[in-house]
This record gives sequence, C-alpha cells and structure tokens, in this order.
Amino acid sequence: MRFARPTARLGAVVAFYRDALGMTVLGGFADHDGFDGVMLGHPGLPWHLEFTAAAAHPAPSGPPHDDALLVFYHPRRADWQAAVDRIEALGHRPVASANPYWDRAGRTYQDPDGYRVVVQNAEWQA
Repeated sequence: MRFARPTARLGAVVAFYRDALGMTVLGGFADHDGFDGVMLGHPGLPWHLEFTAAAAHPAPSGPPHDDALLVFYHPRRADWQAAVDRIEALGHRPVASANPYWDRAGRTYQDPDGYRVVVQNAEWQA
C-alpha cells in the first residue's frame, strides 16, 4: 500500500518522518514530469508513504482537519517510549487529539504541514 500526498515543505516533511518517526528513505525522484518525490517506510513492509512537490500543482495551503491522522502502533511499551523520546528530542511537542481516545494510550504530534500523527502504545486489532 502507498499513501501519497503533496506538500509544499518536502525537505521538512521528509526530515520529520525520517528523523522523528524513524522511517527509512526507500526511494525518490526529481523532476519526474515536473514532480519531485520521496518514499519513506520500513524495508520489508508492504507499505510506504510518498510525499510529492510540484510547482505546477501546489499543495493545498489550508490546515488539515484535526482528525486527519496517521496512527503508528507500538505494542511494546519500551518501543513506544523510545519513539516518543526520539520525536520529542527533536523538539516536537504533543498536541491534544481531537478524539480523546488517542490521548489515552498515545501521543499526537503534527508534521510540518499540520497533519497529525499518533504514536499509540497498543497493538492494532484488525
């Protein structure tokens, strides 16, 4: 699965997901039909995030909805705490979630575009 979205802050968004969330840059492209892009994820997993920028197709400038979320589950408390410590060591501070459910066992942060990311200390139940 690929989740793709445009951004006007490609470098800052890549740094957030790579450095704060611990993702790996899996690939990227420059000036592909006017688009630049970077894919981030974890090697071997069947999904990744793709962020693109294109002068001819600017990213929306309004703030995203407060409940537009990406949720990353860390079932082991030590792994969750390490993720939270890494994010906060880079200067990112938690924000209150629009849905209080996410604040019970997790922390919500905003990426440079204002999209919210939840780091949840729970196992995902499919």
